[in-house]
Amino acid sequence: MTFKSARKKKITKAERLKQLQEEEERRQKEEEEARVKHEKEEMERLERQRIEREKWHQLEAKDLERRNEELEELYLLEECFPEAEKLKRDTRLLSQWNHYIQCDGSPDPSVSPEINTFISLWKEETNETLEEVIAKSKLVLNLIEKLRLLLLQTPSYDLEDKTIIQYRGSILELQELLHLKFNVATERLLRQASTLADLDSGNMEKVIQDENVTLYVWANLKKNPRYRSVRFSETQIRFEIPRILATSGIAIRLLHTHYDHATPLRPVSASLQGHTATVTHFVKDEVQKGEAEISKELQEEYKQQECESVSVCEEETKVEEQGDIEVQMSFVQEESEATKCKLEMKLLSEAVFAAQLLLIENANEKPCFCEDNEVDLCQFTTLGGVYHLDIFELPPQCKPMKGWMIVEILKEGLQKYIYPPESTEDFETENAFPPIEVTLEVQENVIFFEDPMVARWDAEGKHWQTDGISNVLYQSEERLITFSLETFGPVTLIQDTHINMPFQSWELRPLDVNKVLLTVTTVFTEIQIQIKENLCMLASVKVDNKKHSSTLEGRWMTPISFILALKETGLNIFPTGHSHFYVVINHKEPLVEIKAYRQLALLSSAFAFGWSKWNVECSSKKVIVKLREHLTEEEPVQDPNWTLLMFSGDRAQRLKINENSETFSEALKEETEFHSTLYHLVKDFASKEAMEKIRSSKCQFIDSVCYMLLSTRLLSYS
Repeated sequence: MTFKSARKKKITKAERLKQLQEEEERRQKEEEEARVKHEKEEMERLERQRIEREKWHQLEAKDLERRNEELEELYLLEECFPEAEKLKRDTRLLSQWNHYIQCDGSPDPSVSPEINTFISLWKEETNETLEEVIAKSKLVLNLIEKLRLLLLQTPSYDLEDKTIIQYRGSILELQELLHLKFNVATERLLRQASTLADLDSGNMEKVIQDENVTLYVWANLKKNPRYRSVRFSETQIRFEIPRILATSGIAIRLLHTHYDHATPLRPVSASLQGHTATVTHFVKDEVQKGEAEISKELQEEYKQQECESVSVCEEETKVEEQGDIEVQMSFVQEESEATKCKLEMKLLSEAVFAAQLLLIENANEKPCFCEDNEVDLCQFTTLGGVYHLDIFELPPQCKPMKGWMIVEILKEGLQKYIYPPESTEDFETENAFPPIEVTLEVQENVIFFEDPMVARWDAEGKHWQTDGISNVLYQSEERLITFSLETFGPVTLIQDTHINMPFQSWELRPLDVNKVLLTVTTVFTEIQIQIKENLCMLASVKVDNKKHSSTLEGRWMTPISFILALKETGLNIFPTGHSHFYVVINHKEPLVEIKAYRQLALLSSAFAFGWSKWNVECSSKKVIVKLREHLTEEEPVQDPNWTLLMFSGDRAQRLKINENSETFSEALKEETEFHSTLYHLVKDFASKEAMEKIRSSKCQFIDSVCYMLLSTRLLSYS
């Protein structure tokens, strides 16, 4: 092969231009095809959007068209709330009647003359022993609890200001008198200390244990300077006292009340009083107005019938007309009674709604605490009762004389020993009055999720504070707490009120007709609550994924009593109006929240509801929950087929996304519609059996479920 043939043929200029022209034409063609394709896709997209908008507007129009009808049906269903309130009123009245016919000698604490007579008569009894006072304290504590529940269970619109003042005044009087009785009985015991002295130590020791009170009394009769450690036999209670106390004629008393009468009763907020007064006056005015209108209608009907009867000439016809008038008057009266009942039910419904709204109302201002070490009782809760630590001067002892016991009774009564004294100038060393080391037993039925803090009562400021306490050591296994105290007085253990908030998840699941199980999961615990009719019960508690036994398990109580009992054991999952200042919450509009709780309660007999992670993503004007039909009492399915619902208070819809979707979208699920209520939304896909269960639910059950949802505020605090 020659060299020339082997060489590549050189491209001419014309050929290069032709090649470039072809490439340009090809590029333009591709661009044109891409443009046409893009325009086609854009047109298709716009067409889809137009169709979706049209469909959306059609759905909105359809929803608007049937809204009044759906809201009217919901109103009829929600009549269960005023009906439940009427039953609660009847129960309160029946309780008063049952107490009256019982004739057991105990006073009715709601009747002022009865409770005042009881207090006066008990004040006159001055020679009671500690055992007698402790026995009587059961009745007193029962009376206090009744008054406390009356204040909490009676709706604000049914409570007058003077009634609130009366009940609170009776509670304070009973609390003060009970504590005074313990002091008087302690003085009587200490006067006999020498006759009750222990043979080994020579000092007196007394321990009395009861379900509500545990009392420890030690009297220093020997004044031995080497006897510096006071430990009560068969207990872990211990005091390490300084030399000056070991050589003084003193007595140490530890009165552990399993209740808290030291913390002042919380005052009714001004906003609540104003709201209550407004609701009360509104209800009364509307009832009076309604009665006046009904009376006016009756009079007009009567006059009209009377005029017609006068115009009749013949006597026989007149008699017949008179009979007709009586029949018609009877009909009008029946009709007016029905109108009056309807009006009263409407007003009661509005009052109940307003009272429910108060349960989820957030306070506008954070409470102010002036002292540096003052305990914020909106942030912390006292648990395990109050330990009243006192040092008393030993009173004069009984002396036997010729078969008699002679004792000097001091006019001023039992005197406290001031430690440390107000002036320490007369004492040689600066450290003559060191802090006293105290070891206390923690109440068994109380749960502390973290080491408790110790607070002491400031009698002057009337509050708890944390100064004057050091070297705190909590032994959780032994349930013992040791600390050093500068001066004696009431002390208590406190825990963060919101330690279990916000919640990690929740689920409301039917167990049977008129019976559900509410499960709330927090960082530390899982709490299961059964609700049936007008009662609640603690089903189980898990702490750190381990079963925890509680004294409350298996005990059915009314919702308010149940909530109080849970709080007192440290299982607080109930936010207050100030909780949003201490917890990061997923704020929801109160009207949206309350409507959601009421409608979830209506559906709870046949549907399970649960926490959705998307509830945080939507706005404060909307809530999202997951739902599935649940008709049998089987164990919960591990991965059930949940449906997501979004509700804004006046519109409910099913969402296209599910719990496992990667991004949030408010897109409507295919082939579904908008509805004005959750009830009508689930009606589209619910079985007949489910709807029958919902319609057969009792009003008290729905009211109890709703109250528990309002009290836990799961949609805002999860």
